[in-house]
Amino acid sequence: MKKRLTPPRFQRLIQGLFFLLSLFIGWRFVLFCQWILSSNASFVARPAGVEGFLPISALLGFKYFLTTGLYDPVHPAGLTIFLIALGSALLFRKGFCGYICPAGLVSNLLASVGQRIGLGWLAAGRINAVLCFLKYLLLAFFIIALGFGMSGPVLQQFLFSPYNMTADARMLLFFQHPSVITLCVLGVLIILSLTLRNPWCRWLCPYGALLGLLAWIGPTAIHRQEDTCTNCKQCQRACPSAIPVYRKTRVRTPECIGCAQCIHACPEPETLHMHCAGRSIPWRSIGVGVLSLFLFAWLTALTTDNWNSRLPLSMLKAQYAKALSVSKTDSAAFFDRNQ
Repeated sequence: MKKRLTPPRFQRLIQGLFFLLSLFIGWRFVLFCQWILSSNASFVARPAGVEGFLPISALLGFKYFLTTGLYDPVHPAGLTIFLIALGSALLFRKGFCGYICPAGLVSNLLASVGQRIGLGWLAAGRINAVLCFLKYLLLAFFIIALGFGMSGPVLQQFLFSPYNMTADARMLLFFQHPSVITLCVLGVLIILSLTLRNPWCRWLCPYGALLGLLAWIGPTAIHRQEDTCTNCKQCQRACPSAIPVYRKTRVRTPECIGCAQCIHACPEPETLHMHCAGRSIPWRSIGVGVLSLFLFAWLTALTTDNWNSRLPLSMLKAQYAKALSVSKTDSAAFFDRNQ
């Protein structure tokens, strides 16, 4: 019997594809670092997509673009992915969070496991509203500290600094040799994700907070027909963000990721619909739209030379060799001190 394509399956399909792509990018980046450190390793080009895991650098690159009109030549792919996220939020709710972000997939999977073992507390209502405020505080901190706190010359100096050039290598070593504090923080997040529903995405992610504010003014939203709604609350139970859809005529909250889980869970087929600019659209439109925007922006960046770093390979090799060697020495010294 052929399975019907439901919103949960459709979301997992796209999320899974991007998760596999992220693993592939990570594997290629490890091979690139091995080529840097070993004279016997075969050359592997640095995958530009790894810059998608450098949101702070992308934020600074975005400010550089706004103030100078110049595309960041150090991490252009990171800036491109950041612009994709902003554009998708304006047009397709927080579809970047719901369909592309690997952290969103991990968070959803942990929440599903938690629910199956009898955990996964919904944490809705006032508690949810208060906890949601945390990610906006973190967003404000990053914007003030990194955006307004850096003048033009300081910003340019940081973007072209060896530290920023090799930020992805430092991130790799950070996770390859995590400290005790890092392991404890990750352990706490995993336990929270099993006990509560999507705590990172709902309450702590400043990136999602920024996209939510843009989605708030976007044209796409969930509409509810009040006359056919039975207030069964199935929509809220299915929603990854625990939004009380049954109370709203139009769901424009910054927490909506456009996953259409509420539409799928509603027992009344004519009650919930996806709307854009006053017109009803298929629930698949969010996922298809985000995927199409990503592919279009990626191809545009490739053809305009705004995807791969424009720094000379010889410069990159020297800076990466220095960063990887120093970081490996520091990590070894740390473990020696703690044995």
